[in-house]
Amino acid sequence: MPRSIWTGAISFGLVTVPVKLYSAVNRKTVRFNQLNARTGSRIQQKRVDPSTGDEVPYEDLVKGYEIGPDRYVIIEPAELEAIEPRKTKTIEIEDFVDLAEIDPIYYDHPYYLAPATGGAKPYRLLLEAMRETGKVGIAKVVLRNKESLVAIRPMGDVLAMATMLFADEIVDPSTIEDIPSADDIEANERELEIAKQLVESLAGPFDPGRYRDTYREAVLEMIERKAAGEEIAIQPEVEEAAPVPDLMSALKASLEAARERAGEDGAKPGSKAKRKRAASGASADGRRKAKPRS
Repeated sequence: MPRSIWTGAISFGLVTVPVKLYSAVNRKTVRFNQLNARTGSRIQQKRVDPSTGDEVPYEDLVKGYEIGPDRYVIIEPAELEAIEPRKTKTIEIEDFVDLAEIDPIYYDHPYYLAPATGGAKPYRLLLEAMRETGKVGIAKVVLRNKESLVAIRPMGDVLAMATMLFADEIVDPSTIEDIPSADDIEANERELEIAKQLVESLAGPFDPGRYRDTYREAVLEMIERKAAGEEIAIQPEVEEAAPVPDLMSALKASLEAARERAGEDGAKPGSKAKRKRAASGASADGRRKAKPRS
């Protein structure tokens, strides 16, 4: 069962909502340790002064900010503590905005907010008010001694909170030289129409369960097989350069393939299986059809 990682309150106007914070994700990263290939022992990471070769004890470490090659400004812990954000247990909503106004690039880490003791009614009130107005609360909160910008929104029957990047942390796409402008490249109407049809043919409701981390699954499967003593044979892959079709041909071929997969080529659902049976001479119940006598 998930455990709360922070307790505090949401504040909007003069209303206070006691809440508990839970992480909304459980990342499934496969992590490896570094081992000595000869002994199999796990490698230890040590803090070594390259000028002397000596290991430096933790109590002798200080924080330094590099301002030039081999030039550092030393910052003492007390100096950082003096300017740390004021430790507060309040998520103070500063603005309410439309969800569509927030570009997903600003979202960082997702959390859930649950009502704490005495907070059930104001929690439900805030959730319903935000749901009916279609608004998202923008607030600031101090987590792990760091002030974070957050967005709070209704998600079903729970309030979700996502930490956000600040505006100056987002790279302006106009600074990327490789992105062509609309004036440089213009698609003709026929290409655009087929591209739109291709998008529509692949469109559908978002079902997150359809997508899996197949690489992580393959890594874990390989680990299990090796742990069981199975020898893994590595087959070299030879990549053949495929001919690059022209844009119109690629669009048409993609659209035809998408329609075939979705059954949108004018045939009824299940017709693909029927065509296979017909080609093999089998009826719907799996029995082969008798050939007509001549």
